Amino acid sequence: MVEKLYVTYNDVHKLCQQAAPKILEDFKPQLMIAIGGGGYVPARILRSFLKQPGSPNIPIQAIGLSLYESLGSSEVEEIGTKVTRTQWLDLSALGEMGNLVGKRVLIVDEVDDTRTTLEYAVKELEKDVEEARQKIGPDAPKAEFSIFVLHNKDKPKKGQLPDEMVNSRYIAAVTCGDAWINYPWEAIDIDEHDGHAQKA
Repeated sequence: MVEKLYVTYNDVHKLCQQAAPKILEDFKPQLMIAIGGGGYVPARILRSFLKQPGSPNIPIQAIGLSLYESLGSSEVEEIGTKVTRTQWLDLSALGEMGNLVGKRVLIVDEVDDTRTTLEYAVKELEKDVEEARQKIGPDAPKAEFSIFVLHNKDKPKKGQLPDEMVNSRYIAAVTCGDAWINYPWEAIDIDEHDGHAQKA
């Protein structure tokens, strides 16, 4: 039997609030990229806590990546083996990629499970932004990427991240065991979901 962990909206809000000072101290992002659909809500909440007086809100862009495959009528999904790109940044001319050149970019997702999705996101974003940087010119500054996740599952990872990112530009609000995490935005009945969370 897989252990299930129920996370409430209040939990997510508080985890973002607790993580924000470290993100500001270590990285000071200028832009966030939310990995859909799990990164959307944390990115938006996090933006409120990262806003500095007198400064504009940090822009949020979105990419869609899918690694999970449904098992029909089962509640639990099975982790897939191939990342599917369902939504990406605008690559027309320089588009959004040009806007990322020289920026500190925080990639936000809800969970680091196998790390496959995060590895794909980092590699592809770095590659695309570097192509845009080369079009601007070799003297254009490089972008820096950092990662924030609500939950990091303490388990062997299939995906790899650059060492410098893992050592200094990776923040997980919580490190937990290999439980099945039920996030509130996945709930059909939010009251039932919150009831499960209270019992835990």
